[in-house]
Amino acid sequence: MHRKRLRWQLFPSYLLITALSLGAVIWIAAGFLRSFSLSQILTSLESKARLVEPRLQGLLTPEHARELQAAVPELSRRAVARITVILPTGKVAADSHEDPLRMDNHLTRPEVYTALHAGRGTSRRFSYTLRKRMIYLAVPLRRDGRVAAVLRLAIPAAPFFSALRHAYFQFAVAGLIIISLAGALSFWVSTRLSLPLEDMKTGAERFARGDFQHKLLVSGSAEAATLADSLNQMAAQLDERIRAGGRQQHELQAILASMSEGVLAVDLEGRLLRLNLAASRLLGIDASRGIGRPLPELIRNSQLQHLVDHILESAEPAEQDIVLPGEPDCYLQVRGSVLRDMEDRGIGAVIVLNDVTRLKRLENVRRDFVANVSHELKTPVTLIQGFVETLQEGALAKPEDARRFLDIMSKQSARLNTIIDDLLTLSRIEQDAERGEIPLELRPLRPVLLAVVNQFRSAAEAKHIRLELDCPESIRVPMNERLLEQALGNLVDNAVKYSEPDREVRLTASVSQSEIVLAVADQGPGIATEHLTRLFERFYRVDKSRSRDSGGSGLGLSIVKHILNAHGGTVHVDSTPGRGSVFSLRLPASPPGQI
Repeated sequence: MHRKRLRWQLFPSYLLITALSLGAVIWIAAGFLRSFSLSQILTSLESKARLVEPRLQGLLTPEHARELQAAVPELSRRAVARITVILPTGKVAADSHEDPLRMDNHLTRPEVYTALHAGRGTSRRFSYTLRKRMIYLAVPLRRDGRVAAVLRLAIPAAPFFSALRHAYFQFAVAGLIIISLAGALSFWVSTRLSLPLEDMKTGAERFARGDFQHKLLVSGSAEAATLADSLNQMAAQLDERIRAGGRQQHELQAILASMSEGVLAVDLEGRLLRLNLAASRLLGIDASRGIGRPLPELIRNSQLQHLVDHILESAEPAEQDIVLPGEPDCYLQVRGSVLRDMEDRGIGAVIVLNDVTRLKRLENVRRDFVANVSHELKTPVTLIQGFVETLQEGALAKPEDARRFLDIMSKQSARLNTIIDDLLTLSRIEQDAERGEIPLELRPLRPVLLAVVNQFRSAAEAKHIRLELDCPESIRVPMNERLLEQALGNLVDNAVKYSEPDREVRLTASVSQSEIVLAVADQGPGIATEHLTRLFERFYRVDKSRSRDSGGSGLGLSIVKHILNAHGGTVHVDSTPGRGSVFSLRLPASPPGQI
């Protein structure tokens, strides 16, 4: 709906009030002037009538009719008024402007009738005798206590009305001038009153658009200035509060975005209100499309939905572990509580998702490690204990059996010692790597590889296996010689052990971009694909019986992996059953953190 501006409401109001007031004053003044002027005319006529009356007193008898008619015109010229003498019967006895014999009976004339009955009569009417409007005054002429005749004086009404019209015209001109001046003054006053409000309206619109730096001009009346100052203070306070709210919002978003835990909030109807990046990643929800939608449409997980429903219904905190199916499965520890507003009213629920998949995996690894260690240690201990009991029960009396039992016990003791040594080595490597106590020095690589080849050359020759080395003299690697030699020794040892006679094991080194690649290639039986992902786990064996027969602890490849991690490198295996395996060690060409 279109609304008028304030100046166009004030200006017409002021102008209308002024016009009505001025019109009322002019109307009253015009009426007063008319009444006053008419009263003055009638008073003048009455005065003239009183002056003429003595001259006519002796001429009111029938015998003086001629003298009366002769005297009236002269008296009329002196009085400057038409004079008519009318008998009580209404017959005109004399008239200054017309022959009495030709005039009608005047008994019904208003001024005559009133004069006969009330003592004085006046009227303003059209004269049929003179054919124009006249103003009449009639007074009775008494003789011997009775009305002998009525003396009527009359003057033309045209001058009177002409004077009135002139006065009215002057009133109108003066009124127009006053109205014009009042209109200009009203417009100036209304504009002066409305301008500060229009400025405040413009400023308020700028405030609504967020321009709180704009300042309203404090001017005008005390009320307008106070209002402008209040609006400026309000804008400053709003600006500060919005900035504080924006800072808090950004801080909250930054905190939520940087949290590793997933956080999401839903309203009382279960519609998604907010979630952070971690929750979006864990639950696979697109935040830009998920806000405002019911949670069951976004997450197909009954456990999580039941937890949210329970919190919304009971208004109590809840906690539950749930599993999100996938490759691999994702384990979440979920905690939820009621979301409340500033007045402590429940408006929804907030859910915190903690990804414990890694912890679950570490727990499984720890469980498997404990089980494997127990199993690996129990086997030699059981064998040793069994043979000791056998010897105690009389096997010592049979030297051949006793020696065989003692050889087996010695072999199992050595295997037990190997497992313990490897466990200690693995633990020491992990601890030193975590503490940063493994020193790395930039040294030539070929001497290390040559030492490994020399270490296992006799074992290889015993199986007619050729050990080949290909490493340029110029390659230098930041390394711990002892540990790197141990890692390569484990790989070469495995290659020699599991390769058939008359085969070849190659140990090579090359430079690839910013890393050094070491490779141990054999022509052994190879490893099936399903074992490759777990090959470097502790105590994991591809062929358990064959591994134990070779005297291995099951920790060699795990030690290799941890040594490479300590060097900032990685280990990878490519293998094809029946065609051999290639273990690749990738080391940075610069110390970790300087690459």
